[in-house]
Amino acid sequence: MAEQNHTSVAEFILEGLCDQAEMKAPLFVLFLLIYTVTLLGNVGIIVVIRGDPRLHTSMYFFLGSLSVVDICFSSVIAPRTLVSFLSERNTISFVGCMGQAAFYIVFVTTECFLLAVMAYDRYVAICNPLLYSSVMTRRLCMWLLVGSYTGGVLTSIIQMTFIIRLPFCSSNVINHFFCDVPPLLALSCASTYINEMILFSLAGVIELSTISTILVSYTFISFAILRIRSAEGRQKAFSTCASHLTAVTMLYGTTIFMYLRPSSSYSLNTDKVVSVFYTVVIPMLNPLIYSLRNQEVKDALRRTAERITVRL
Repeated sequence: MAEQNHTSVAEFILEGLCDQAEMKAPLFVLFLLIYTVTLLGNVGIIVVIRGDPRLHTSMYFFLGSLSVVDICFSSVIAPRTLVSFLSERNTISFVGCMGQAAFYIVFVTTECFLLAVMAYDRYVAICNPLLYSSVMTRRLCMWLLVGSYTGGVLTSIIQMTFIIRLPFCSSNVINHFFCDVPPLLALSCASTYINEMILFSLAGVIELSTISTILVSYTFISFAILRIRSAEGRQKAFSTCASHLTAVTMLYGTTIFMYLRPSSSYSLNTDKVVSVFYTVVIPMLNPLIYSLRNQEVKDALRRTAERITVRL
């Protein structure tokens, strides 16, 4: 009965990014700009890929899927953060908080799996170009995409099952700008050892499996690129991988820092800054990285712009 009373929290209070009133308006404008660029950039990538037959390959199928995940990922966090800059009392219901945490876990995990799938796709394309179309079939691509989302959903279900059962009796003030797992665990008045072990184990398994796939794929890719005789061929192969490696480095660098360390080393104020980068900034940067560093995407953007100009 005592645990039931503890867990009947009706709402949480998010401390947000800044408690200085004079900074809220500039931060609102900045985050609104970032979120707008995120939506326009990722929707633009999806439209260009769907509208250009030359990009109807598995590589761009996964790139379009990554843009969908980035839109969803950013939309879980950014709108609520924008509202917080306009509100004097930044509250979120218990159900809303659990929902935000659940969807956040789904999309960040799905993105990790997708980046690993994209590395495997590049491995097949560069190391076995003659077999590429027969190996990376539409059916296999769909199964890999479904598998990525399934991994995200299962990870979220496992973590949220244990978080929802925690008694929140010490405070309902979350020292963060969204409902992330570490600050939620910090509010519980019961032992969170099991939750921390689950968080660390799941994060470790996901990071290790996906990073291993990426490293092995790019090891073979590196040897294959070195065997290409023409400088133009090496440049083309490298350009298709450079943007992906940049996205991998940004996401994995921040998530490893956030979740693969002891709970005693958590600094929630520092974590806020890091969280802004991978929840808000990275979804904005991904379409820019893939469009500016990929010649095929740049050519497709130019063709799309020409078609629009002709119609006007």
